Amino acid sequence: MSNQPLKHGTLIVTGASRGIGASIAKLAGLHGYAVAVNFRDDFAAAANVVGQITSAGGKACSIRADVAQEDDILRLFETAERELGPIVGLVNNAGITSGFSRVEAVSAEAVWQVLRVNVAGTILCAREAVRRMSIRNGGSGGAIVNISSRASQIGGAGEWVHYSASKGAVDSFTIGLAREVAAEGIRVNAVSPGLIDTEIHAASGAPDRIHRLASSIPMQRAGAASEVAEAVLWLLSPAASYTSGTILQVSGGR
Repeated sequence: MSNQPLKHGTLIVTGASRGIGASIAKLAGLHGYAVAVNFRDDFAAAANVVGQITSAGGKACSIRADVAQEDDILRLFETAERELGPIVGLVNNAGITSGFSRVEAVSAEAVWQVLRVNVAGTILCAREAVRRMSIRNGGSGGAIVNISSRASQIGGAGEWVHYSASKGAVDSFTIGLAREVAAEGIRVNAVSPGLIDTEIHAASGAPDRIHRLASSIPMQRAGAASEVAEAVLWLLSPAASYTSGTILQVSGGR
C-alpha cells in the first residue's frame, strides 16, 4: 500500500480500542480514512482494531495516549500526522463514567476524573484539531464529532448524575465550537447515544443494565455500537455538509 494518505485523509478516534470507538474506527477505515486508533491501556485490543482495518485494505496505526493529559494529547496529534498524514477529522469518543453513585456519595476524585477525561480531554483534542484544520490557520478544513450521551438530557438520576453533567458540557461545547469555526471550514457536531450494548455497563458495575433497561426504550431494545458508528460517519461525510452544531440522538426513541 502507498504511504500516501488515503483519499479522505487522517481521522483520529479517541478511545478506539473497544466499544463504540472501535466500531467507529473500523467503519472509518472502510470509508477510506487513515485511522489513528487512540487507546490508553489495552495494547492488544487497539492492535486488534488496527489489524481489522488493515486486513480490509485500510490504513491505520494505534497511538497510546491519555486524553486527561495535555502532553499525551499533543503527542497523539503529532504522531498521527507523522504516521498517517494531514488530519481531516476527529472523533472525541474517549470517556469514562467512574462508576455508579448517587451525588451524595460521589467522591471528589471521581468527579475530577470524569471532568478531566470527558470535558477537558474533549476540549483540548478539539483545540489541536482546529489548529490544524482551520483554513484561518492554513488548513483545508475538516469535521469534528463529539460523543455525548442521552444522559446529558435525561440526567442519570440515581446512577451517574456527575457523568451526565459532563456530557451536558460536551453538548454546550459542541454548539459553541461549531459556531466559532463555521466560517473556517470546520463542522462540529455530536452524536448522543442512548442505551448501547457495550462493555461499559459491566465495567461500571452493572452487567445486567442492558437487560434491565431495554424495555424502557420505545424500540424495546438496546442499540449496537455499529449503529452509533453509522451516525458518526454520516456527520463526518460530505453528505452532512450543511450540518453543524447538531446533537444527533441515536437512542431508539428514548
